[in-house]
Amino acid sequence: MVNPLKLQEMLGQAKQMQEQMQQKLASTVVEASAGGGAVTVTMNGKKEVLKLTIDPAAVASLAGPNPDVEMLEDLITAAVNEAGRRAEEILKSSVQGMLGGLNLPPGLF
Repeated sequence: MVNPLKLQEMLGQAKQMQEQMQQKLASTVVEASAGGGAVTVTMNGKKEVLKLTIDPAAVASLAGPNPDVEMLEDLITAAVNEAGRRAEEILKSSVQGMLGGLNLPPGLF
């Protein structure tokens, strides 16, 4: 049988950890590039895009009679997706590290 006092203590710890996680995610910054650095995305751990940088050379290729807008769109998409993957990896490793301190049964998370 679960001790109600112990359960209350665990819930308090979980809330504190959640607050710590939110602070960590907001302060974590990842960066990813695509097209050899033609497009760079900076994102925080909450997967909010903080900055998008496009190399002027990538924009110059849009000036001709047949601008390759689709290529630039693909580079932006690739950079955003990679930054999101990196943020997700940080989130997973942080959550696993924090939950390790709760002594949860295997398979619960």
